[in-house]
Amino acid sequence: MARHLVFRLHAVRRMLERGISEDEVGLIVEHGEVLEAYPDDEPYPSELLLGWVGARPLHVVVAHNIESQITFIITVYEPEMGEWEAGFKRRKP
Repeated sequence: MARHLVFRLHAVRRMLERGISEDEVGLIVEHGEVLEAYPDDEPYPSELLLGWVGARPLHVVVAHNIESQITFIITVYEPEMGEWEAGFKRRKP
């Protein structure tokens, strides 16, 4: 069953600021790599995903309502080299 995506206002604002489309976010939600999982987050478990749009890395934070099959898009951003190791998969210590 396909998940329904719900974009939170914060995510929409960041997407507009950063020139990121809903389709790009959808592809990352569908095919991105889970970097960090937060199973105890409330009200729904969440994850930090990494995906690529061409050569541009993007991180997407999502929260999953498993029961209703809704994925909430919390925020979207391009990770900064100063905060992430090469490949943008691990935070720098």
